[in-house]
Amino acid sequence: MKHLMKLLYCFLFFVSFAGCGKATEYVLTSPAGEISLEVFQSDSGNWSYRLSAYDSLLVNTSLLGFQDSLNSQLFTASRVKLVSAEKNQHNGVWKPVWGKRSCVKDCYNELSLTFSLGDSDRTLGMAFRAYDDGVAFRYFVPEDSPLAINKVTESTRFAFNGDYTAWFYNNEWHNIGPERLTESEGTRQPVMTVQVDSTLYMALHEANLHTDAPLLLRSAKGERTFEVEPQAVDLAAGYLSAWRVIFVGRTPGEMVDSHLIELLNPDPTGDFSWVKPGVAVWDWRIDGAQWEGFTYGMNYPSWVRMIDFAAEQHIPYLVLDANWYGPEHEAESNPISGDKSSDVKRIIQYGKEKGVGVWLYLNDVGGRRYPIEETLSQYASWGAAGIKYGFMSGTPREKNLWTQKITALCAQNRLLVDFHDGPVHPYGQMRTWPNAVTREYCQAQLDAHRVFQPKTFVTSVFVNMIAGPIDMNNGMFDLRQGHTTRVDESQPVPSTLVSEAARTLIVFSGATVIPDIPEFYRKYPPLLEFISAQQMPWLESRTLCGKIGEYIAMMRETKEAYLVGVATNEEGRTLDLPMDFLEKGTEYEAVVVEDGDDAHYLHNREQLKVRRQQVSADSVVQVKLAPGGGCCLLIRKKI
Repeated sequence: MKHLMKLLYCFLFFVSFAGCGKATEYVLTSPAGEISLEVFQSDSGNWSYRLSAYDSLLVNTSLLGFQDSLNSQLFTASRVKLVSAEKNQHNGVWKPVWGKRSCVKDCYNELSLTFSLGDSDRTLGMAFRAYDDGVAFRYFVPEDSPLAINKVTESTRFAFNGDYTAWFYNNEWHNIGPERLTESEGTRQPVMTVQVDSTLYMALHEANLHTDAPLLLRSAKGERTFEVEPQAVDLAAGYLSAWRVIFVGRTPGEMVDSHLIELLNPDPTGDFSWVKPGVAVWDWRIDGAQWEGFTYGMNYPSWVRMIDFAAEQHIPYLVLDANWYGPEHEAESNPISGDKSSDVKRIIQYGKEKGVGVWLYLNDVGGRRYPIEETLSQYASWGAAGIKYGFMSGTPREKNLWTQKITALCAQNRLLVDFHDGPVHPYGQMRTWPNAVTREYCQAQLDAHRVFQPKTFVTSVFVNMIAGPIDMNNGMFDLRQGHTTRVDESQPVPSTLVSEAARTLIVFSGATVIPDIPEFYRKYPPLLEFISAQQMPWLESRTLCGKIGEYIAMMRETKEAYLVGVATNEEGRTLDLPMDFLEKGTEYEAVVVEDGDDAHYLHNREQLKVRRQQVSADSVVQVKLAPGGGCCLLIRKKI
């Protein structure tokens, strides 16, 4: 009977009823029938919603809408009248320019409610979508509506049905959590990842943000209800809020693998076939590194060595970081003609000859003091591949608008873009702007050892990475005991070689920026081969297993190979990895690189062992992880 009811929901996905003395209620179910969103007027007359999934009520009656400057609710029976309710089903496929997989199912059921303010022609509305991995809703004002209400604030709430456990994004610090919902107090930043129980998870974020400030959440201690942090907006013709998104998954990995955020953004306009994701070497952390009499620096001779290495390993990019045009935070540093600009033009040309693109750093000081249109146009004329934009200033809303402008200008100039240093959080831009390949929505490794801990990594991949691609700069291979010769960061790295290599695969990014010099990569051929084999775009990605704050195993597929990266927290562990992602009936060989028997993230970091194993879709590969360690599998068809 339960199965038949789900089939009925799939056929009649939208149900409305209006009875004598009862307010109208709508039930929107996901295509597979496992998720149900109820939209209704509460006893107080306010429009509200409830969310259920897998036979569990997850979010109880929660307020929708806005309140005006007099703190009066807008979407309430005394102020608005429902004038139309439209339903829609969408069953399509999204084929991204690049992403976690080459083909994405885009199926949802949709409900759109339009209201009039009293009996006037001033209309506004709410749209709801139900996918198989979550729900989303947003507010809108029709293009032809004469509505004009200034300085209203959003009233959206999330009244969780239990005292669940949550984790939150926390800028350049370790994620907040795990904490019970009733322990949360004050403002929290999304992504908010929620564990209902051992078999059910949720996450809160936003998608397709327009002119508003990025989402913030807030709660009071002892409460289980979170609300959208108030920000004043003007409701007028054409207004669109961001989508408020609630992910639902049976495992945290299902949410990591989801495309819900991207799917809630519009398709791109124009040609983005030139966008090529990939691994990039980087000049920032090599500064001061020494090898056989050569001292690396942020200079032309070092850049040449990095380009040669990248070409040798089929790595498509070199990123040049700060100060190439002068001290990055000084107003007189000209981002076009300053300091090493002549050397930069030379290395871009050298890179072209070798098939390696060069990214250029641009600080917000130079980005604003000098005409940004001219700067980006000049970089394009030099032949640069992209820009890394750092230390953006302004209010959250101003930063969002400036980010959008730079992204669009980069697209016009065929430049990839990576935002760093407290950027606006990802909200699915990579669908509309495929050149927005990554951002430092995390703490880049080596920037602060306060968060360079194994537990931080295996938490942030289940929180930050749900939002989209992130630039964490994993892959440091100089893990000797004691201080190094690096200029900017010489402290010993608390990780293992194998974990560092695995993290380059686990972290989803359109630019996997690795921080070490060629010689340290060449010193460990099996791990270098693992990194070099990461030839994007990915055909498929799947989180094989994982627990928030404990461990994760990620598989990604290329045209030539399957790669698996595994990482753990400070606890060593043994995991069994099913190979059921492989093509059935085909035999493969796996090169398995594990931590050495005595490896540890605080000592013996460079120990590793390598074995080869014949595998098929029916195989299970057992891997052993050292404390703070990892494992790398490179799987190819047997010849």
